Amino acid sequence: MFHIYMESSHMFVYNLALSWARAPAACLNFNCMLILLPVCRNLLSFLRGSIQFCSRTAARQLDRNLTFHKLVAYMIAFHTAVHIIAHLFNFEFFMDAQLNRNSSFLPFVLSEIGTDDNASFLNPIRSNETNPTIVMFTTIAGVTGVVITLALILIITSSMEVIRRSYFEVFWYTHHLFIIFFIGLVFHGYGRIVRGQTAGSQQTNKPHLCADRFEDWGKNESDCAVPEFAGNPPGTWKWVLGPMILYVCERLVRIYRSHQKVVITKVVMHPSKTLELQMRKKGFHMEVGQYVFIQCPSVSRHEWHPFTLTSAPEEDYFSAHIRIVGDWTQALYEACGGDKTETQEAWKLPKYETGRMGDGPFGTASEDVFRYEVVMLVGAGIGVTPFASILKSVWYKRIQNNQEVFTKKIYFYWLCPETEAFEWFADLLQSLERQMAEKDVANFLSYNIYLTRWKETEAAHFRVHHEAENDPITGLKQKTLYGKPNWDNEFTNIASKHPGTKVGVFLCGPPQLGKSLEKQCLSHTEGDVKFIFNKENF
Repeated sequence: MFHIYMESSHMFVYNLALSWARAPAACLNFNCMLILLPVCRNLLSFLRGSIQFCSRTAARQLDRNLTFHKLVAYMIAFHTAVHIIAHLFNFEFFMDAQLNRNSSFLPFVLSEIGTDDNASFLNPIRSNETNPTIVMFTTIAGVTGVVITLALILIITSSMEVIRRSYFEVFWYTHHLFIIFFIGLVFHGYGRIVRGQTAGSQQTNKPHLCADRFEDWGKNESDCAVPEFAGNPPGTWKWVLGPMILYVCERLVRIYRSHQKVVITKVVMHPSKTLELQMRKKGFHMEVGQYVFIQCPSVSRHEWHPFTLTSAPEEDYFSAHIRIVGDWTQALYEACGGDKTETQEAWKLPKYETGRMGDGPFGTASEDVFRYEVVMLVGAGIGVTPFASILKSVWYKRIQNNQEVFTKKIYFYWLCPETEAFEWFADLLQSLERQMAEKDVANFLSYNIYLTRWKETEAAHFRVHHEAENDPITGLKQKTLYGKPNWDNEFTNIASKHPGTKVGVFLCGPPQLGKSLEKQCLSHTEGDVKFIFNKENF
C-alpha cells in the first residue's frame, strides 16, 4: 500500500490539487466501466426478456439506455476537465519545489530525493532546468492524456443533435474514437507519475513522526531514514476490462447476425416519400414494437440505422417504413428504384453482396403493450410505425383468429402536421375499421387522428364533406380532428371509463410531447386508476 508523503500543516509537493486529481480519476474509472453497457443491445434485449416477468418497472428502465449513456458521458467529460485542471496545478507545484532551492523547504528536500539513476523519487520534474511542458508531452501519462482528451472532445462535440441528424457520418466515425480513448485510458497510469512512499519505507520513516525532522533524514544519530518512493500501480484496467470484453462479445454477435442473408421480397414506394421494405431472414422472430438496424453496403458499408418494424409477428416477413429525410435514406431510396418510374425486377434490387442487411430485432417499451388491460398509443408523424405492428397483430389475434388477448381496449392517437403523412398508414386503418365492424368488435379500438398544423378555420372548406360517411382526408369513418389534442380531457375521460385499471401509455414521438404525456400520467394517477408512461427510445 502506498502513502503520499506530506506535512500535515505546511506545504508539501503535491498540495491539495492531488486530491482534486485523484477523486475525479476514481469517478472516471467507475463511469468508464458503465459507458459501454447501455450500448450493448443484445445484452439489454436478453436482460429485458429475463427480468420483465419479475419486474416490469425494472424492464422499463432498460428502455432508457441511451439517456443513461449520455448522462454517463457528461460525467466523464466533467471529471476529465477537473482531473486535467488539478494536474496542471500539480505540475506548477512540482516546478515550484525545484525552483525554490532551499534545504529548509520540505518540498525541495523531497524533490532532491532520488537524483541518481534508477533511484526512487517523488517529483517527476528532476531539475530546475526542466520544462514542465516537455515533461507533460513526453511521458506516458502526458501523451495518453492528450490523446484521451482530444478523442473525448471529438466524440462529445460530434454527438450534438444537430450534427448527429445532419451529418450522421461524422457522428458515426468520430464515435469510434472510443477505441483510442479506452486504449489510452488503460495505459494512462503506466507512467506512474503519481508516486507514494513504499510500505517498507514507512517502517523506517514514519511520516507523522519524521515530517518535521527532514533535515536529519539519513544521519547516523537519526531514527528517520531517507524515504523511498514508487509509482502507484495502474488500476484502470480492473474497471474497464469486464465491460470491454462484454462489448467485444456484443460486436461479435452483431457481426454473426448481420452476415445472415436477408432477402428483400417487396419494395413499396408510398406517395409521401416513404419507402416500405419487406424482407425475410432465416430464423427471424419478432415481437410487436421491436426494431432492427439496417445497412445497405451499396450506400455505406459502415452505417447502420435503426428502424421500427411495422410488420406483425404473425406475418411471414418483416417490414420497415423509412421516411426519406437525409443523404443515407435518399441513397437507399434510389438504390431500391424509388426514383424510377418503371417497376423494378427483384434481381435488380440491392443484393447486399456481403449478405449484411439487418441486425436485430431488439426490444422496446412497446413489447409490453398487451400486458395492459387498457392501452393508449400516441404516435407523432412517422412515429406511428411501432403502432402499425401492434394494430396489425391486433387484427390477426382478435379479428382473423378470434384469439382472446388480455388487452380489452386500445385508444390510438395519431398526430400529423400535414395530410401527406396519412397516405401510407390509412390503408391499414381502413382495413381494421371495416373488419372490426364486420366482426362486431368496433369498440375494441378507438382512434383519433389530428392535423396539428391545421386550424378549424383553415379546414372550413372540408366541412361540406363531413356530412359524407367517410372522412375526405383519410377515408375513415372517424373524422379527422384539427389542432392539438386536449390531453387533460383525454386522460380524464379514460380514467372515468376505466376505474380500477392500469392504463399503459405508449409514445413514439418528440421529447416535448413525451414530457407533456408523462406529466399527465402523474397528475391523473390517483385513486384506483394508474397511468404508466412508456416511451420508445432507440
